[in-house]
Amino acid sequence: MILAAGRGERLRPLTDRIPKPLIEVGGKPLVVHHLEALAAAGFQRVVINTAWLGEQIEQALGDGQRWNLSIVYSREPEGALETAGGIVQALPLLGDDPFLVISADIVCDYPLEQLKGLRPEGLGHLVMVDSPDHHQQGDFRLDAGGKLRHGSPALTFSGIGVLRPELFDGCSFGRLALRPLLERALAEDRLSGERHAGLWSDVGSPERLQAIRRQHCDDRSQGLHFPP
Repeated sequence: MILAAGRGERLRPLTDRIPKPLIEVGGKPLVVHHLEALAAAGFQRVVINTAWLGEQIEQALGDGQRWNLSIVYSREPEGALETAGGIVQALPLLGDDPFLVISADIVCDYPLEQLKGLRPEGLGHLVMVDSPDHHQQGDFRLDAGGKLRHGSPALTFSGIGVLRPELFDGCSFGRLALRPLLERALAEDRLSGERHAGLWSDVGSPERLQAIRRQHCDDRSQGLHFPP
C-alpha cells in the first residue's frame, strides 16, 4: 500500500494545485519512483489511498499496466483519514496477509525485495533510518535482537514497513494516527525493525524538496542508481 492521501500543507502553494505524490524529483513523480521499485522487486498489486486532488493521481497512474502492476485505489473523504485510518479503510483491498506500506512522500533506496514475502513474528516490521535534523528525537531504539524499544539512540521510522492486519484489530472507521497502534505493539513486544543506512529523505518541506533534487542531480552525475 502506498500512502498518498496527505494534503502536503508545508509544501503549499505547490500542493494547492498538485498532490504531493506527483511532485517530481529526477524528472518523474515521487510515487512513480515507488511504483518502479515495487515492480522491480517483484510486487504485482498495489493499493493507493487518495484524498486531496486524488483524481490527478488516478489520471496520472491509471491501472498500473505500464509498470506491469495492478493498481487499485482507496478513495478517502475530504480531509483524509490519517495513516492508520486510511489503512483501516483499505483493509478489504489488502487481504489477510502481511502487507508492505510505503509513504508516497519519501525518497529512499531501500531494496524492497528484502521485504517481499516477509511475515513478521509480531504485528509489524519497520525500516528505520538515522534521525534527521528535523526529527532529532527519533521514534524508537533498535535492540540487538531486532526488536524496537523506547530509549536512545532513537532511530526514525522511514515510512516503509510490513504490517499485519491484526495490528488494526478493534479499530473503527474514521481518522486515526498510526503511532498509537505502534506504541501498543511495542508495549506488547510485537514490533521489530531494521536500520537502513542508505539514501532516505522525507520530502516534507520546500527546503527538503530542494535538497533531494540537488542530491538527485549529484548522484546522477556520478552514475549512481537512485532511486531504485
